[in-house]
Amino acid sequence: MTREAIAQMFERFAAANPSPQTELEYASPYQLLVAVVLSAQATDKSVNIATRGLFKAAPTPEAMVTLGEAGIAEHIKTIGLYRNKAKNVAALSHLLLERHLGDVPDTRDELVALPGVGRKTANVVLNTIFRQPAMAVDTHIFRVSNRTGLASGKNVDEVEQRLLKRVPKEFLLDAHHWLILHGRYTCTARKPKCGECIVRDLCNFKDKTDVPIERAPED
Repeated sequence: MTREAIAQMFERFAAANPSPQTELEYASPYQLLVAVVLSAQATDKSVNIATRGLFKAAPTPEAMVTLGEAGIAEHIKTIGLYRNKAKNVAALSHLLLERHLGDVPDTRDELVALPGVGRKTANVVLNTIFRQPAMAVDTHIFRVSNRTGLASGKNVDEVEQRLLKRVPKEFLLDAHHWLILHGRYTCTARKPKCGECIVRDLCNFKDKTDVPIERAPED
């Protein structure tokens, strides 16, 4: 995609959804961190169902440590890999208390030093909580970036770096959410809903599906 097309793409995303938000439910930076750790290889919907009970029982790192690994596992057993995730949540809660007085750190290096926290999870927290221009490339963003020609890359690291360079600065803080939502609901994996896509005419995907929607003329 050309830089002009990319700018139009994000202008349309912003007009359609001025304040995009994560679909994970949380009431504090700590709860978002835990929710993102639990979301690996799981849907946001399944994580939200599990964390409603978990966060009621243990809303803070202190309470989570008290709940313990077995107690955490009982609350999240409907999520894939729940035993390992319970172990990580218990351990990261302990380290937050030990190293950061229970607060979620605002640097990538400190975040990825926590059990179960990789670069993608750290980027979600940095972007969503601390409003840093970080790009967490999940399967949806990877697909949309390559399919549309926005930022092609062979792996998530390549796509992340290219997105940071190609997305206009004024849209960078919210680009992560727009792209995830676009990939989750419109530019889907098996059958993209090209007929409903607001950036269809800008996209380089050759095998577009459906009949395009009529767009009102732009000012």
